[in-house]
Amino acid sequence: MSGFIKGVNRSQSTLFPESLDDFVIAENTVRVIDVFIEALDLAALGFAGMIIKSTGRPKYHPAVMLKLYLYGYLNRVQSSRRLEIEANRNIELMWLLERLAPDFKTIADFRKNNAKGIKHVCRTFVQLCRQLHMFDEGEIAIDGSKFKASNNKDNNYTPKKMAFHIERVEKHISNYLEKLDRADEEQHSPQTIKATQETISNLKQKLAELKILEKEVKDHPEKQISTTDPDSRLMKTQGMTRVVSYNIQSAVDTKHHLIVAHEVTNTTDRGQLCPTAVLAQHALKRKDLTVIADKGYFSGQDIKDTQDAGMTYMDASLMSTQVNTKT
Repeated sequence: MSGFIKGVNRSQSTLFPESLDDFVIAENTVRVIDVFIEALDLAALGFAGMIIKSTGRPKYHPAVMLKLYLYGYLNRVQSSRRLEIEANRNIELMWLLERLAPDFKTIADFRKNNAKGIKHVCRTFVQLCRQLHMFDEGEIAIDGSKFKASNNKDNNYTPKKMAFHIERVEKHISNYLEKLDRADEEQHSPQTIKATQETISNLKQKLAELKILEKEVKDHPEKQISTTDPDSRLMKTQGMTRVVSYNIQSAVDTKHHLIVAHEVTNTTDRGQLCPTAVLAQHALKRKDLTVIADKGYFSGQDIKDTQDAGMTYMDASLMSTQVNTKT
C-alpha cells in the first residue's frame, strides 16, 4: 500500500486533543450566527423562556435553540428530527451549541412557541443589513413558492369534486336498492336483507352529509374548502400537478440574494406584486425600488399600483431576453 496517503489509527490516543475551535475556520457562517444572536435582546424580541424559575428542571437557553434553528434554515435542514441528528454528529453545530444536543421535541416546541420572536429576529437582520448598506441598489425580485399544507388532497373540496362524490354515492344507493328488490323476489334470508338495508341507510346518511358540505362549498367566496387546514388551497405546482398548499411570496435582494420581505398567501401570484413590494418598501425604508417579477404577476392594475407607490416595474422575461441579445 506504499505510495498512498495513510490515515491515523482510530484507536490511537493523542496527548493534546484538538479543540473544536480548530475545526471551524474564521470565515465559517456559524461564527456569524454566533455573534449575531449573542448581540440580540431575546426578551425584547418576544422569546419565551427567558425568565428562569427557582425550581424545576434546567432548560436550554433560547439563544442556543435559535442558533440551531438558524443553522438549519441556512443549511436547508428543516426537520426537527434531522436537526437532532446533526447536533450529535456535525462539528459546526457542536461548536455553535457548545456540544449541547436538544431532542427533536424540544426543537419543534421552540419553533412552535416562538414564531413571533423568530419573525422579529428576521426583521432585525434586515435592519442590520440595511445599516451595512447592503441594499443600497434598491433592486428586488419577487416570486412565489408553493409549500405543501398538512391538509390531504382528499380533504379538499371543490364544486366539481362534490358533484363527483354525490354522484358516486347516489349510484351506490341505486345499486343497493336494486339488490334489495332482487332479494325480495328471490326470497333471500332476512339477515341478507337487513344488511343491505343498513348499507342503504348509511349511504343515505353519507349523502346528506355531502349535500351539507356541497352547500358550504358553493357558499364559500372561493368555492373551495379544506377541512384539516382551512386556510390552504388546491394550487397548481411545477409539473402542473395540483397540491393543497400555500403560496409564499418572497421579495429577494438581487445583489446578495437575501429575503427582505415575505408573506403567506393562499392565492395565485397574480395580484400579489404590489402588496409584496410594499412590504419590501417598509422593510428597506425606501420607496424608489426596482421590482422584477415574471409573467405570472402580469396584471395591469397591480403594475399601476406598484408604480403609483413610487416603484419601477421590470418584466423578468424581457430582462433575460436583453441579456441573451447582448451575449
